[in-house]
Amino acid sequence: MDTESDDSDKKKDIVSILTEWDYDPDANVRKIVGEDGIPKIQIRVDQGAFEGILQLNLDGRPDGKRPHDTDFVLDYYRAQQHGCEAFELTRESCQELFDEGARVYGRYVFLLQLKEYDRVIRDTERNMELFRFVHRYAAHEDDRMNLQKWWPYILRINGTARAMLKAEDDQYDEALAIVDEVRDQIEALPEVDAEEFFAELERSREALDELELEFSERRPLSEREALEKELQQAIDGEEFEVAARLRDQLKEL
Repeated sequence: MDTESDDSDKKKDIVSILTEWDYDPDANVRKIVGEDGIPKIQIRVDQGAFEGILQLNLDGRPDGKRPHDTDFVLDYYRAQQHGCEAFELTRESCQELFDEGARVYGRYVFLLQLKEYDRVIRDTERNMELFRFVHRYAAHEDDRMNLQKWWPYILRINGTARAMLKAEDDQYDEALAIVDEVRDQIEALPEVDAEEFFAELERSREALDELELEFSERRPLSEREALEKELQQAIDGEEFEVAARLRDQLKEL
């Protein structure tokens, strides 16, 4: 009996899924409910030499695993640390946490594309907790510093998600305040001697400036701001009688 052939027959070919879902770089992420009833993200991949689909759980660990019989590796080590003054993270423990952080990072990148802002906030906050935990408890200096270079990026993504939630409710002043807050947090970060830190610092500055401009353009003008804009246009157009009337209206506000 050819066991290898029988096993091969049971495996499913994904060609039908790839054919049904053409690759589009602007629409390559979607939500589904898996056969196990668990909500998931699917990412359509086409890199020339190969094409396929990545699949992540929407909640819990992206890979659906329960390391050490806990929801997350971070939860396990935090429980180990609780009440233990001599607690340290070994090289192997840190590697487990680095792997989990990378998996969570990989998910919130796609969640941002799907505008799942609440989940982006959840995942970035979890990874920030992981950053702090490793930085405090890793036994080796290089492990303690390994994630510090990514602070500009993670603060920016977390702030972007929080600001976008406000903007969705037309709370543009609050969204702009979050952008300012995050910019200040990033500028206050202690420098890390790593190329990635400075690259992400510059990218974050540019991204926050663009976000601020977007919100400012979308924010409805107040009555005073609208009159001031009309006044400037009247002055530029040398419509002095109109300008005088607008000044009077502004004085009455």
